[in-house]
Amino acid sequence: MEQQPLFSIIIPTYNRPERLTTCLESLIRLNYPCDRFEVIIVDDGSEVELDSLIASFRSQLHLTLIRQANTGPATARNTGAKHAVGKYLAFTDDDCTTTPNWLATLAARFTTAPDDTMIGGRTLNALPDNSYSTASQVLIDYLYSYYNSGGKQLQFFASNNFALPAVGFQAIGGFDNTFPLAAGEDRELCDRWLHKGYKMIYAPEVQVYHAHELSLPKFWRQHFNYGRGAFCFHKNRAKQKSEKIKVEALPFYLNLLTYPLSSTQISPLVSLFICGLLFISQVANVTGFFWEKAQSNS
Repeated sequence: MEQQPLFSIIIPTYNRPERLTTCLESLIRLNYPCDRFEVIIVDDGSEVELDSLIASFRSQLHLTLIRQANTGPATARNTGAKHAVGKYLAFTDDDCTTTPNWLATLAARFTTAPDDTMIGGRTLNALPDNSYSTASQVLIDYLYSYYNSGGKQLQFFASNNFALPAVGFQAIGGFDNTFPLAAGEDRELCDRWLHKGYKMIYAPEVQVYHAHELSLPKFWRQHFNYGRGAFCFHKNRAKQKSEKIKVEALPFYLNLLTYPLSSTQISPLVSLFICGLLFISQVANVTGFFWEKAQSNS
């Protein structure tokens, strides 16, 4: 009798066939039984067809391709989850590559974790020569280190590297489909997960590499959109009459802006440049927040 997959890997994709190819190649290299996981690709309205690309991987992976109109990654992930049969849903993105032990380390963590646990892994920058990509990853690293120290409650995991029980995902209603951008939807999901009384565990040995190539305009747009997503998150919180989101004190932001200086992996000159980019990211974030607020009030 064929075993049911333990994991359903869900990957939303949009107009990035080359990146998706690299992502799928990394899944072939997983040192985990291939009959214990399935891969669900959700094409979020791409302008390029993916059938021939997917066909080349079908002999090596248990693959499902689902197409939908372009409605954003939150909806795409929910679509994938509806078709999933695994006990656990593992989310990553089409511009990520998994390390060979990604699923094995997730499985080991779930073996010892309570049933209502979300496990978030570590994301590594695959483009160290791109300062904008490095700065965006440094920001995530700072948030993870801040909320994972001193007994603080973890607040969120980025949706390119976390896994959770399918039952729990459905119990909280999945991702909020009103988030049209890749911005804030993962934070909002984690907030509802915690509000339900469920647990979050950070597992740094669960690793993926993220190859999100950025320029200065793309970097600004990314963090502007994060600000827009933050406003949507605040607005949803207000509708649910949940407690207000705590705004971090000034030292949080000062430590963020100087965080790159503590890195031994980056040269001092590049570290200073990244400090400047982190300042720009916060300006873009605030600008996006108030732009979305103005749009909402108009």
